[in-house]
Amino acid sequence: MLSLKSFRRRDIPPPALVLADAPPDEPAMNARAAIQSISNVASTIGREAAEVRGLIDDSARASERGVAAVAAVADQVAQIITSQGEIGNVSAGGLEAVERVRKAVEGVGAEVGTVVATLREVAGAAQTITRVALQTRLVAFNASVEAKRAGDAGRGFGVVADAVKALAGEVELSSKEIMRTIGLLDARIEALAKSIRFDADRERRGEAQGDFHRALADVQEAVTHVTGAADTSRTICNGLGQQMATVGGEMGQTGQSLAAAMKRSEAFLGGSEQLIELVAECGIVTDDTPFIHAAASAAEEIASLLEDAVRNHRISLAQLFDEAYKPVPGTQPQQHTAALNALTDELFPAVQERMLEFNPKVVFCIATDRNGYVSTHNRQYNQHPRGDVAWDTANSRWRRIFNDRTGLASARNKRPFLLQTYRRDMGGGKFIVMKEAAAPITVQGRHWGGLRLAFKF
Repeated sequence: MLSLKSFRRRDIPPPALVLADAPPDEPAMNARAAIQSISNVASTIGREAAEVRGLIDDSARASERGVAAVAAVADQVAQIITSQGEIGNVSAGGLEAVERVRKAVEGVGAEVGTVVATLREVAGAAQTITRVALQTRLVAFNASVEAKRAGDAGRGFGVVADAVKALAGEVELSSKEIMRTIGLLDARIEALAKSIRFDADRERRGEAQGDFHRALADVQEAVTHVTGAADTSRTICNGLGQQMATVGGEMGQTGQSLAAAMKRSEAFLGGSEQLIELVAECGIVTDDTPFIHAAASAAEEIASLLEDAVRNHRISLAQLFDEAYKPVPGTQPQQHTAALNALTDELFPAVQERMLEFNPKVVFCIATDRNGYVSTHNRQYNQHPRGDVAWDTANSRWRRIFNDRTGLASARNKRPFLLQTYRRDMGGGKFIVMKEAAAPITVQGRHWGGLRLAFKF
């Protein structure tokens, strides 16, 4: 424990000095009892304020996540509306295309008659060729007969006549094939023309449509349905977008209200802490007094170890105060390395582990630099990370920067002591409310950081 002399050097009144020399009269006893009662009430208020502040902080974070989610949904709705507009445009183009097909088919129906007439002309020409081929065959046959009668003199002419007869036969066969094919085409095209004209006439009369026009009508109806559905969906999404904007605005206002409530809770919590500190400074022994003394004693011991290390050139003053923290890849929560890690791992446990045995209420005892960087934690929290965020949050707390309200206040405190109440995140959604006594650590006249001693109520 810290000596009375050392406490006087730090301007911290030792326990039970105030009123200690006064006669045990009733006013002094009443004053001491009143101050102790104030301390108890302030401690209770601090605990409740810390709980309220923690709940407000949770609600504020949830509100921020909600605002972000609403913004993301609103963005997706906007993208859906854009896509629906594109669907409407494509559908309108589809309807125009169907109408063009309908008109084109009607145009084809008009042109089919011309095609049929042309084919019939070709068929007539083929018939003429057939007749000519037949007559040529007859002439060639007669010439062949006459050549045979002429004997040797007509042999050459007979050969020519036979060739002409054979050629005429082939021409006749080809012409007949042409006529047969044209006949088939004529029948099919005529049937198509009749079907198209029939469908067009029935559509104009308002009667039931034929197969082809019915198929076009089905396509047109389907495209129209798609267009209508896209318009309806776009209307709904527009309404949804407006509602999302309203919800986002309300959640933003909620966030602002929570921020204002957070400030009020900060003031409330700060007031309770000041009351506790005032009682401690009066010299009246309270439940917090032993922890305040222990924190101050441990801070002096850590400071002495660091000064000896600098004096013996185990570390330079520049390295001790170096702020070039290097992130450790793949850690969550984020860990950092620093120039003083090896030294603190060697020196700090002797003090920090001993403080854990000082009182069963002690949760942790750590030395932190002025930026909230904890190079070496208590051994139970010096576990190597496993990649499980909840487990690492609770058990791998070394090499981390705790720059929250409590951590930074304790790290930068230069008064003889600082007493705070807060809710600590233990990981996995678990929290505990505790108090923390902090005392500054000074090395060669420079404020290095603070000693944080946390304990349960």
